[in-house]
Order: sequence, then C-alpha cells, then structure tokens
Amino acid sequence: MSTAADIEQTDEPGSAQKVDLKKRRFLVATTSVIGAAGAAALAVPFLGSFSPSERARAAGAPVEVDLTKIQPGQLLRVEWRGKPVWVLYRTEEMLATLEKLEDKLRDPASEVEQQPPYARNRARSIKPEYSVLVGICTHLGCSPTYRPEVAPADLGEDWLGGYYCPCHGSRYDLAGRVYKNVPAPTNLEVPPHYYMSDVRLLIGEDKKEA
Repeated sequence: MSTAADIEQTDEPGSAQKVDLKKRRFLVATTSVIGAAGAAALAVPFLGSFSPSERARAAGAPVEVDLTKIQPGQLLRVEWRGKPVWVLYRTEEMLATLEKLEDKLRDPASEVEQQPPYARNRARSIKPEYSVLVGICTHLGCSPTYRPEVAPADLGEDWLGGYYCPCHGSRYDLAGRVYKNVPAPTNLEVPPHYYMSDVRLLIGEDKKEA
C-alpha cells in the first residue's frame, strides 16, 4: 500500500488524478537500464573493430623473423599458432653430422609427411643453413631441449647434437629427424615457410607463385 509520502497530486486544478511515485521511479529506472544496455550493445561491436580478432589470432597469422638476430649455432624461438617454432642457424660442422647419423634414424629420407615438399631433403629445409621446426615432440607433445654439444656424458659418445626430450627420452638430430628405438614415432614437423629476402623469413605460409 502506498503511503502519503509516495502520493503526488497533479498540478491541474481540480484534478483528482494521483500518480504513484514508487511506480514512476521504477519505470524511470527500468528505462534507464534498458537504454544503457542498448548503448553497450552498440558499443561492443564498434570497440571490437579496433582490437585483434580472437578467431584470427587463433587461426595463426604468419610470423616474420629477422635472421640477422641469429648467430651461427644459435637457436631462435618464436611462436606460431600457439606452438613453439625453432629457427636454427646451422654451421658447416652441424650440417656435416646429418649424413653420419642416417643409419641411426627412423625416417632419414623424410618419407612420412611431416614437412612441405620443399623440405623433403637431408637438411629438411629450403636453405641448408637454416632449419625451421615446430618444437613439439611427436610422442606426447612435450617440448624437447636443444642440445648442440657433441658427446655429452648424459647422451653418450654417439650424440652429435640435436634435440632431446627429457620427458620420455626421444631424440632428434639437427634436422629434426627422429632416432630409432625411441618413443616418438615421426620426425619433428616443418611448418610452411619461405624467405622474403636474404634476411627475412616468413613462417606460416608457402611462397605464392608469381
């Protein structure tokens, strides 16, 4: 029931009409909330147009790499599609190890399709000196460690450098080719990539034919 304080007389002379102030306040508040919600609904798409699309980000835009930042023997880590990608600048000594290890490897000729056609070679690369690999073990998705040293005590005298997964012991050479008798079934993945110039690498796209 409305109290006297909630009843307002109209200004019209002789009018018996009364207005319930509680109802008026409720209607005004409701209208204000609906108006604010409508404005917010309009603002979200507008503001969203100025921020990166989450869907586009998840799809994985190509990543550009400045090769002048990598020294011989050095590994550069970047991210593409939420995955770690390794860019290794291999020395002549590193490249010489690739042929020596082939009898120890499960897929030395890269017959399993873990790379684009242009990387189906001993070095698994476009340019022999640069290796581009997705740094995820093909066993259970762990991230191997880069072990460039030769014959370390924990990996044995026949280790000539490569990638070692400490989770379950999988081994890969400096081209990402998997050793025999380890849990990982296939070589590391080579993502699509091409060279925009002598010092610019684009990861995530194949080169378009002119």
